[in-house]
Amino acid sequence: MKRAKHEYTPGQRLAALAAAAPFFLIILPLLIYRLGGWLDRALGWPALIYPPANVVLGGLMVLAGLALAVWTITMQFTLGRGTPIPVMATQKLIVRPPYSFCRNPMTLGTIVAYLGIGVILGSPGAALVIILGAAALLTYIRRAEEQEMIARFGDEYLAYRDRVPFIIPRLRRRGP
Repeated sequence: MKRAKHEYTPGQRLAALAAAAPFFLIILPLLIYRLGGWLDRALGWPALIYPPANVVLGGLMVLAGLALAVWTITMQFTLGRGTPIPVMATQKLIVRPPYSFCRNPMTLGTIVAYLGIGVILGSPGAALVIILGAAALLTYIRRAEEQEMIARFGDEYLAYRDRVPFIIPRLRRRGP
């Protein structure tokens, strides 16, 4: 909480994002690949390869997920004057798109992108690793991050939480 109140310069925020990028763009996908392959072999699960459907569908999922994640990071960096990195948290509550669609669009985007990797690989084990990781992350967000948001933004966040869904975007706007 104490560090979350400190506003960092754009250069500091950009350096932190650049340092974190290899983990999310290289290390985590490789870990999914390795763990998924290990699970597939250990459990005797066959690869689900249907060329070119795997590459097309999975590629579209990766692109859509990354686009949503980059959009949210851009909003956090510019409007929120922060980053997704907890020690460089946003200084302002963002309620504009994509944050008006769901409260955790970056998480949604990364889950979709990583599931796209699983589809490209045709690996049920990779999909299982991603789903279990997503469940753990969403539990953490619900229990810890939401409490921090309430502490930081108070009634403004509570009102936002009441009108915007947690992770699955609403297809239609709610009535008055």
